[in-house]
Formats: sequence, C-alpha cells, structure tokens
Amino acid sequence: MTSPIDGAALLNEVEAFHRRFNVFPTEAAYVAVALWDAHAHLLDCFDSTPRIAFLSPEPGSGKSRALEIVETLVPQPMVAVNASAAALFRAVSGTKGRPTILFDEIDTVFGPKAGDNEELRGFLNAGHRRSGVTYRCVGDGSNQTVQPFPSYCAVAMAGLGSLPDTILTRSVIVRMRRRARNERVEPYRQRVHEKEGHALRDRLARWAAAVRSTVDGAWPVMPEGITDRPADVWEPLLAVAEAAGGSWPERARAACVELVTAAGEDDEASLGIRLLTDLRDTVFCGIDRMPTAAILECLTSMDDAPWVDVGGKPLTPRGLARLLSQYVTGANKPIKPRPIRTAAGAVPRGYYAEDLADAWARYCAPPPSKSATSATPATPQVNTGESVADELPGIRYTPDETATSNAPARPA
Repeated sequence: MTSPIDGAALLNEVEAFHRRFNVFPTEAAYVAVALWDAHAHLLDCFDSTPRIAFLSPEPGSGKSRALEIVETLVPQPMVAVNASAAALFRAVSGTKGRPTILFDEIDTVFGPKAGDNEELRGFLNAGHRRSGVTYRCVGDGSNQTVQPFPSYCAVAMAGLGSLPDTILTRSVIVRMRRRARNERVEPYRQRVHEKEGHALRDRLARWAAAVRSTVDGAWPVMPEGITDRPADVWEPLLAVAEAAGGSWPERARAACVELVTAAGEDDEASLGIRLLTDLRDTVFCGIDRMPTAAILECLTSMDDAPWVDVGGKPLTPRGLARLLSQYVTGANKPIKPRPIRTAAGAVPRGYYAEDLADAWARYCAPPPSKSATSATPATPQVNTGESVADELPGIRYTPDETATSNAPARPA
C-alpha cells in the first residue's frame, strides 16, 4: 500500500522545479504557475479553467522555456504553434483523451499582422467553461448535421505583446522579462530533465486522484475584492491550494490579489476605463461641465498617458466621443457631448459630470484619497470671451456662470 502524498510538499517540489529553469517576475507568479500545473490534473472538478499567459514586450524573455517546463508537468500536453481552430477542437473532443494545449508564439495568431482569427478566439473563449462547446456542420454536400464539439480544456500560452481582451480576462497573466545579469537559471536539457518533470507529473496525477472527491464541488473563499471574472479565473487555483494545505492557501490568496491587481493596472484593452478615470481624477476634479477643447488639452498634456498618441495621433473630438459613447448615463443613454452655455453667450459643445457619474461609479476604481486643499484641478478653463469657433488650447473654463459674469476670466 502506497503512503498518501503530501500535497503541500509536492507543490513545493513543483515550484522548485520551475525555479531551476524559469525566472518569473514575482513570487506570486511561481505560486500561480505551480497551482495551474496541478489544476490541469483536476479539470473535471471545476466549472471553468483559467488560461495562463506568459507575455513579454521583447523576445528572449523566457516565455517558451516556461511552456517547456509546464509541458513536462501537465497531462497529455499538446504543443500547438499556428494550429487551426478545427484541429484544436477535434483534438479536444477526440477519443484519445483531453489534451492540455500549449500555444507558443500566440502573437502570430492575434498580433497586428495576423488578422482577427475569430474562430480560434471563439474556441479559446468557449473552452474556458466546462459547458463550452464548438458547433460545426458535419457531413457531405446537403447531407449535413450540426454537431457540438466539446471545447473545455486547459490552455497555456506564450507570446509577445498582448492578447484580445476576451482572452486576457480569462487568464492568469505572467509578464515575463529578460533575465538580469545577476539572475541565473540551470540550463534545461530535455533528455535529462524531462524525466524529472514527468516523475513530478505522475505524482501530481496520483495526488489529484486522491483529493478529487475533496476538490470536486469545493467553493474556496475568495479574497476581498475578487469577484466576477477574476473569481472565475482563480477559484480552481484556490481550490487546489486548499486541498494541498500547508502554506499554500495563504500564498495562493496573496498571489491572487497581487496578480489580479497587476492585470488591472496593465490592461491595455481598458482604454475606455483609463479615459473615464483620467476624466474623473485629473480633468473634471469637481467641475460640473467642460468643453471638449478644454478636456482634450488637459488629456494630451498628461505625462505617461496614452492620449497624445491614439492610433498615431493625439486624441480628437471624434475619438473622445467614440470612446465615451460606449458608456451610458444614469438614464441609460449613451454619453454624448452637449452644448455648454457660457456667460459670454458662446455655446461650445462638451461634457457634463452628471452624465459621466454613473460610468465613474460602475467602471472606475475608488478615487485616490486627497485632502480637500492638497491639489488644484489641472483642468483648462474657458475664457468667457471665446466662441464655439474659438475653442483654443490654453483657455480656462469656470463652472460657475454667475462668477464669470462678476469677475474677469483668468488667463491660463
């Protein structure tokens, strides 16, 4: 009779195996990757499976090596480079068992020169859920029937740049970087080290079989603030950590908070949320309405903000309107520019804080705490003498129209 496997000790060994060959950017990344390796052996216990994405801005950052090590530790690895969606969903629904898909060079599929690849994106999105299926017509000529192909499987990806937001939000994201001169790893030799990884993989499989009844249907307590899609992503990993015991539940929750927070800060797809946040915290700052020209001047003057280069040029009134029209007011109407009457009789078009308030409350993180006298709004004001045609940079807008009629406008 074999003795039971200590889950915490086994995960420690899996983490140590990664540390021999991979330099991840944070301690949280080691925790997440080890838990992801283990969760791949328990997929049928969960309602969803998180993707794990090793991404970097430059080549030579260790992404492919990370996939190589993962490959030795997961069940039935299938290395896919430029694989078609049809090949993948047939492999997942085949009779040889569900593979763990390892997708290297994913940027060649979703990068700027690769097209949309909606079919593959649909497969990856559908396979996030256990109920996910891909429908295809099967048969010859007019004798065809619609057949569902199961798509649920574990997927690890590596690539340059970013990924479509629908995939990013279903992923644990590890932002890889090139090793510093003082960072050392052991050279990976497949003929030697693959056997060591497979030995750990086989022990993970035995441990998974022993704890399957415990993990199946488990509902781990999520860290405070982790809800919705991030909770779906991390729930399987936290369930694995709970089953392993030791320090892993605490480490897993800390890693969850750290990586979810980092993903939110780095999410390039949330340009609209970045715009809403900048409008609230930097542009309006308590002002109740502002002309479009004044808003754009403030946005494009911000340091480390994307507004001076949106699609190769500064944000325009049309671009501002397009981004904001995706969101709605408290009355459920798209946010649009409206006329703003000034004391001088000019009627420039602009935006009202009351129209933005509902979107601010729903999409933006809580504003940073500031003392009431610590900062002056960095927003341009409209000079009372400007007309609609004279919406010029450098003008200042005063929200209180009665004040503008009794006092001269201050130049910028």
